[in-house]
Amino acid sequence: MDSMELLAHPVRLRIVHAMRGGRLLTTAQLCERLPDTSKATVYRHVELLTAGGILEVAEEERVRGAVQRRYRLHQDRAVVDPAAAQSLSADDHRRVFATAMATLLAEFNAYLDRPEADLTRDAVGYRQHGIWLSDDEVLELIDGLRAAILPTLGNEATPDRTQYLLSPILFPIEERP
Repeated sequence: MDSMELLAHPVRLRIVHAMRGGRLLTTAQLCERLPDTSKATVYRHVELLTAGGILEVAEEERVRGAVQRRYRLHQDRAVVDPAAAQSLSADDHRRVFATAMATLLAEFNAYLDRPEADLTRDAVGYRQHGIWLSDDEVLELIDGLRAAILPTLGNEATPDRTQYLLSPILFPIEERP
């Protein structure tokens, strides 16, 4: 299974989100992060991500007679390369986009279900803006977003950091002139 196929599933994508930031997590810890997903489902998808090389076993230790594994994300494998994205059909893009939206909705619902969820304190936002851009302005906007986002992508998980999910989506809503 290639990276595109592995990442094009809501549960697997949520596991990848949970593993970002250099985290080493057990499957039990992942189950805690995805309380709306059955344990059997989380275990099955961890196995698929490991077999596909997106996750790797970082540590093993014996706990009460069983082997407990901590997994690590291969950041460089948890991406879809531009050539693969370019080769997708319109129906493939619909399926991948639907997966991304299903994942976003599942993550948002899991956030809202937490007793300590505070949309104001957490600066939660889900705004949409219709903006008019020329081809050059689209590229400038994308460059500006990259400049703002890229420096934070390498941040490690620390006790004073909270993981946020940022999902920029940009597409024209009318035909090009």
